[in-house]
Amino acid sequence: MDEWLRRRTAQNESTGASRTYVLCAGKRVVGYYSLALGAATHDQVAGRVKRNMPDPIPVMILGRLAVDQAFQGKGIGTGLLKDAVLRTMQAANIAGIRALLVHAISDAAERFYEAYGFVASPVDPMTVMMTLVEAERIILNAKRSE
Repeated sequence: MDEWLRRRTAQNESTGASRTYVLCAGKRVVGYYSLALGAATHDQVAGRVKRNMPDPIPVMILGRLAVDQAFQGKGIGTGLLKDAVLRTMQAANIAGIRALLVHAISDAAERFYEAYGFVASPVDPMTVMMTLVEAERIILNAKRSE
């Protein structure tokens, strides 16, 4: 977890590639996630994401959501996901964003997102997504559980 933060965050921030949000307890990193704007083509997204949308579809990419093992199971991941949704909704008020898209890095990560209603891409089952309308309804009302 910390290795990715040290290696990639500063470079991504300085080039404008993404923004990373970090949760700390004192000087210890508890969890983090990054956000980047992107686009997905119609063939890459689930039906409800592409409905009435141009091709490509504007999306927010949620990258590298991670929680320190010592803090897992305490609702931190859910809290970080909610924060990512809120920040994405704020950005969507300024620029068009249809969906939140995640490239899950493991089966466990994929299950985490699917538990909140994310659906798999028809071309890559490890890429999951949901519309912002769905995200607001499902995630922001979710109980704090992982």
